This record gives sequence, structure tokens and C-alpha cells, in this order.
Amino acid sequence: MKRLLGRRSDYLPVLVCLLAIFVLLLLPTGYEDAQIYQEAEHCRARVTACDDSSIIDTGLVRAGEQRCTLLLLSGSFKGEEATGINMLNGSLEQDKLFVPGDTALVLVNQKDGAITSVSMVDHYRLHAELLLAGLFVALLVLFAGRTGVRALLSVALTVLAVWKVLVPCYLRGANPVWVGLGVTLFLTVLIISLVYGFDRRAAAAVSGAALGVLVACLMGMAFTELFQIHGAVMSYSESLLYSGYQDLNLTRIFMASIFIGASGAVMDLAVDITSAVREVVEKKPEIGWKEAAQSGMNVGRAAMGTMTTTLLLAYSGGYISLLMVFMAQGTPLDNILNYKYVSAEILHTIVGSFGLCTVAPFTALTSGILLTGRRNNAPEPAAE
Repeated sequence: MKRLLGRRSDYLPVLVCLLAIFVLLLLPTGYEDAQIYQEAEHCRARVTACDDSSIIDTGLVRAGEQRCTLLLLSGSFKGEEATGINMLNGSLEQDKLFVPGDTALVLVNQKDGAITSVSMVDHYRLHAELLLAGLFVALLVLFAGRTGVRALLSVALTVLAVWKVLVPCYLRGANPVWVGLGVTLFLTVLIISLVYGFDRRAAAAVSGAALGVLVACLMGMAFTELFQIHGAVMSYSESLLYSGYQDLNLTRIFMASIFIGASGAVMDLAVDITSAVREVVEKKPEIGWKEAAQSGMNVGRAAMGTMTTTLLLAYSGGYISLLMVFMAQGTPLDNILNYKYVSAEILHTIVGSFGLCTVAPFTALTSGILLTGRRNNAPEPAAE
């Protein structure tokens, strides 16, 4: 009977996760019918010819427009030819150039059943993205089996929770910190339960991870104010203000992004410590909670060094070009450390590391208390 209950505890999180994914898939964001796309249709198109005569080439930067002859491959006008306009703004980061044979994603504007204009959005990459995702899914399931399937469920749940709950709530002006904490805690409970099932191990890991995230939240709020960081330091955040969302509190959103960004590593470390303590308790059932917690702390100390470096590399990896600019220009170190966007990354890294450093003792303590004792470690009776 106890084994049967254990199996139910193991598979129940999968059913809950599937139900949550189903609900989130059906949940509308409220922004599906944005005005800008109501009179237009996205479709694929093959570039058959390009006219670059209107492009102004000034070396590294190009401006003007590129006119492309297109064969539409999908949508209401499939099979028809049209001329697409690719506007160049002199930005290597955002501009794109097409050559004959490319597949493009285009925006077809129409009126009374006729094409009025075609805008070139970007190169069509969905097929390559699906191929990459398919390879990842196949590799994960092949090597991890059922655990890999559960990992995929957690990925799907996380993506949908962010896209269907977190982002719409932020756009509607909800408190970013409270919403971020709620979504993070929801994901923490389900993702860790997918690993352990709804049992004491999950309770221990969730408790430790939640306390670590809370520490990161409080530290992020305090030091964002101390650093005098405005939320506009986030990429593309100013575009929101100019798009009719001037009432958004970008600084609060930035605060929430700090602990949300660290929550994955916090969960990882909490699971590692909980599993280690559980293994110790199973090998030595008579162990006391203090000794078990000390074992968890020893594991946490070993893991914190690499986890902190993981956060550092994750946050700084996208800023290699910026570091190269600083070095090439001979920018003084005190200037670099006082720039707002550098200070923001320092804040992300160190506050995230605070969360990691605190989740280790928290999880070691909760694991030691919840996973020890005769009642928790008594041998299972034979199946009836």
C-alpha cells in the first residue's frame, strides 16, 4: 500500500504539470489582437531578385532601402509575386540584407483582397529553430529517459508561465516584485516536485529554494536603490514607454528580473543538497538532524564555488564586445565600474550569488529537519 501511495506521489506532479500546461495554453494574454497587425498577414517568401541601387554604403554602415522580388510561399496570396521593401537604418545589430534564394518572413498589407505593400521582417529561421529544438528533445529523452521527459515538461511550463502570466501581468501594471515572486514560487514547487514527487524531499528543497529567492529579492530591492539603477538599463525597455506604457515601473521590473534570473541556479543547488542529505540519511538512518544538516552544508560549500562562476559567466557572456570596447579605448577601471549598465550586471551577479550562498544553509537545515528521524526513515513494509 505504501509503495502504491509512493507511485501516486511520484506521478501526481506530472499530471498537475500537464494540467497547468493545458490551462496556460488556453489562457489568453489579452494582447493577441494588437492594432499594428490587424490589417496584415505574416507569411514566408522566397527572395528571387534584389535591387540594391538605393542602398547608401558608408563602409561598415548601410542605409536606405533594399527592394526584393518575392515569391510568396504561404498565406492568402501563396504563389503570387510581390515586391518587398527592406529598410536599412544604419544599425549592424538590427539591419539585415537579403540575397536571391533566401527565405524571408514578410508582413503583407492588404486591402480589398489586393496586396498594398510588403515589408521584410527578417530571415525565416523557424525551420532551423525547430530542427535545433527537435535535436535537443531527442538527445534529452534518449539519454535521460523519463527524467528527460519531465525536464521537457518543466521547460514547457516555464516558457508558458513567463509568456502567458508574467509578461501580461507586467504590461497591465501589476506589481512586478509580487508577480515575479508568485510565478517563481509556482514554478519552483512544480519543477522540484517533478524531480521528487510530492514528498518530504520536495518540501525540503522547495523551502530552501524559496528562502534563497526571497533573500535575493530583498537584496536586489535594497541595492537597486543604493546603486541608483533605473530600470531603463534593460534592453528595449524604453521602447515600452514610447509604445503607450509610460506608467510601467521599469525599476521594479528590473528588481524582479534579478531574483527571477537567479532562481534556476537556486533550484539546482537546492535539489543537489536535498539529494545528498537524503542519500546520507538512507545510508545511516540513525543520523541526527544536526549531523545531516552539516553534511548538506559540506555539499553546499563544494557546489557554491562553481555555481557562482556559472552566474558570472551567464551574465557576462553577452557583454564580451563591451569589455573589448573598454579595453580598446583604455577606459579607466573606476569609470567602467560606475557606468550604470555595468553596475546593473554587477548587481545581477552578486545578488544572485547571495541567493546561492543562502540557499545552501537553508536547504541543508530544512533537509536535515524533514528527512531525519525514525518516522521518516522507517523501512517500507512488504507490498500487500
